[in-house]
Amino acid sequence: MSKKRTESIDVATKNYLAAQEYIHKHPMFSPLAAHAHFYRREESHNLCPDGGWAVVTKEGSIHIHPKRRAEADEWVYVLAHCLLHLGFGHFKEKENNVYWNMACDVYVSKFLYDMKLGKRPQEFGYRVEIPVKTEDQLYEQFLERGVPDSLKYHGTAGENTLDMVFHSNERRWYRKIDWEECFGKGLTLAVTQAVKIAAGQAESLLGQHEVITHAQKARKWFIDHYPLLGALASGFKIIEDPIICQRMDISIAAIDIVDKEIYLNPAAGLSEEECKFVIAHELLHAGLRHHERCQGRDHYLWNVACDYVINHWLVEMQVGDFPQVGILLDDDMKGCSAESIYDQIVTDIRTYRKLQTLRGSGGGDILDKGRSQFWDPRDGTNIDEFCKNALHQGLIYHQEMGRGAIPVGLIEEIKALGQPPISWDVELARWFDQHFSPIEKVRTYARVSRRQSATPDIARPKWVDHGGDEDGRTFGVVLDTSGSMDKKMLAKALGAIASYALARDVPTVRVVFCDAAAYDQGYMKPEDIAESVKIKGRGGTELQPGIDLLQRAEDFPKNGPILIITDGYCDKVYVKREHAFILPKGHHLPFVPKGPVFRLE
Repeated sequence: MSKKRTESIDVATKNYLAAQEYIHKHPMFSPLAAHAHFYRREESHNLCPDGGWAVVTKEGSIHIHPKRRAEADEWVYVLAHCLLHLGFGHFKEKENNVYWNMACDVYVSKFLYDMKLGKRPQEFGYRVEIPVKTEDQLYEQFLERGVPDSLKYHGTAGENTLDMVFHSNERRWYRKIDWEECFGKGLTLAVTQAVKIAAGQAESLLGQHEVITHAQKARKWFIDHYPLLGALASGFKIIEDPIICQRMDISIAAIDIVDKEIYLNPAAGLSEEECKFVIAHELLHAGLRHHERCQGRDHYLWNVACDYVINHWLVEMQVGDFPQVGILLDDDMKGCSAESIYDQIVTDIRTYRKLQTLRGSGGGDILDKGRSQFWDPRDGTNIDEFCKNALHQGLIYHQEMGRGAIPVGLIEEIKALGQPPISWDVELARWFDQHFSPIEKVRTYARVSRRQSATPDIARPKWVDHGGDEDGRTFGVVLDTSGSMDKKMLAKALGAIASYALARDVPTVRVVFCDAAAYDQGYMKPEDIAESVKIKGRGGTELQPGIDLLQRAEDFPKNGPILIITDGYCDKVYVKREHAFILPKGHHLPFVPKGPVFRLE
């Protein structure tokens, strides 16, 4: 055999192998090709006729003409044609298998033409001009009217030969393949890859050249160059799928802390620097435990309050560029905590409901998906602890490596996360200490102490409380007694008040009950509060009359503080003197409180 002949055979084989590799990599055909058997040898078992290109058997074997010379694109067309016979489930015995095969060939030919896959060999039939609905409709048409000459030569087996072999006597040792199911998987893969191309994540259906998106670059930048958020960034997955984002109503970005996922909508068209800002924004939601700290507040309004805090910090830290939409900034809220901003927001809910977060208008970018827990049983670890530790360690590395200034408020909040939370009763005790200092004791001879038997002639002074300190040493309790109050919560709050009052030598306490009206109980001993208080009212909640009663009472000290116990379902109150609130955990006041708020657990 001459050298020229050898080179021509090698080129033909090379083109065929290139086509077969393409089919194996194509997402639509890869599940079919993975189970099919490609047979291209010069043996008697090869069922492809001399004038044909290829035939396909019911068992999934594709017999290719071993001497056919063609371009790679032509082989792609032929192999895809044969595989589609399997994927479309064309191997159905009919009364006239010839007409059925021709009908299937026309249908596949139209499908491949619309798909623009490969190159149709010249000897194949002309382009299908008539509308093709289903193979069965074509088959019925052929039975009734015959096969037009223009539709006779769309098969891959050549003239007057069927390219579907119903009876091949092949014995496949492996299990029976569900070809239609394989084709369904291929369609899913093809659609997914097409979405990635539209999103800029891939350049072709074959997925050979994956594109590193701006979001992936930004995430890598945090891991490599920004220790404060690097550990958090490494623990979260970036999801950039426009279909998922559209289904979840995510305009720009959102975070699922429990599943450790950050969603970025490619349709937002963010630059790499804008992605840095957005990813840092979402990571701080996780690291600062905003999901956990919501504690029964309105989810969206709490999200807005946290956004104000985070965005001011990121602008001060100069992390990336903030997008033109979905970013909440207000200089009046700079330096405030999320809790204080929330208390301000709830006074004008109608206005703040219209604000737009990174997720979009009316939706928070902290996703909870209806889950109340902050724990992922699949990982066997506490997500709260992971985020908290990652941010705390990131702060240490960031400061040690001198990677940039961090706002003081953010540093304090990160450090506070590492400390155990202060119990409400401890905070209440501190409030008592601020208003009721220990009574000073002095020695006096006015009441001489008992003489000691060893020295009966020596008189010794006695320790007594400094006179007058107990005068005006009292506070007021305004108690919400409406129907929404929990009796257990009342008992716990009143018991704590009685204990601290006794410990700080408060002789009496002025008690006022409030529901639809105010009921003055007068002065009571601390030990009688928890045992003898009986709820009188069960109407609506108006606390202001009870507060006014104390502030106007002539027998109540002008500097006496007021402790207000309520569940938060009340009207706005105005208190002119020192005061504090006791609320159940997860409840909130419908106004900005001027005094401290203690939350019962």
